[in-house]
Amino acid sequence: MPTLYIVATPIGNLEDVTLRAIRILKEVDLILCEDTRVTKRLLERYEIDKPTMSYHAQSKLSKVDKILSVLGEGKSCALVSDAGTPTISDPGCLLVAQVREKFGDVIEIIPIPGPSAVLSALSVSGFPSSEFLFLGFLPHKKGRETLFREITASKRTVVFYESPHRIEKTLEALHLHLGAASDGGSKRRILISREITKIHEEHVLGTPDEVMLHYQSHPDRIRGEFVVVVEGA
Repeated sequence: MPTLYIVATPIGNLEDVTLRAIRILKEVDLILCEDTRVTKRLLERYEIDKPTMSYHAQSKLSKVDKILSVLGEGKSCALVSDAGTPTISDPGCLLVAQVREKFGDVIEIIPIPGPSAVLSALSVSGFPSSEFLFLGFLPHKKGRETLFREITASKRTVVFYESPHRIEKTLEALHLHLGAASDGGSKRRILISREITKIHEEHVLGTPDEVMLHYQSHPDRIRGEFVVVVEGA
């Protein structure tokens, strides 16, 4: 049966790929990549020689039609993102939906689990994780303040992504909202996980003002990919 595999890939350290992921990537007929140049580094590391095709948020409908055609011919594909688990805060979810709509149960869709920045950061936070709220990337403007109010009121641990261009403003907003939770200021903590599994990996735990002070003292560290974990109320 033709299959679409959703394959998690390393979020930094190339050693974090699973044996099963390597096998699947060697077996499929086509690998769908967010950026073929990024995926090429992983494929070369593990001597995987398979055709690749780009698929990302800006892909045209003709690209989707081509992928559906490949699956319809009885071939199998692997969907990967530049880093981590595809479809999580990622346009790959649209492709999965389109494959399900066109083929139903005729084509299997199988996850090949592996690295996830969300779960990696959550696992070292020490915050309750039996249930948590994941918000992906926060909006740049519209709805942003509403989300910060929701984060402030949440009794669950909250996790979201942030870019280096907005991390300082995000810390300021968390300081403002969490600090206003009581007259004496909030004791709720946040964890900033940066560059997970990479050379400059860093995890900073503290109240929003403590974390703000850390990055004010180390402006050279405001770079890379950030995961923000907020302790529940």
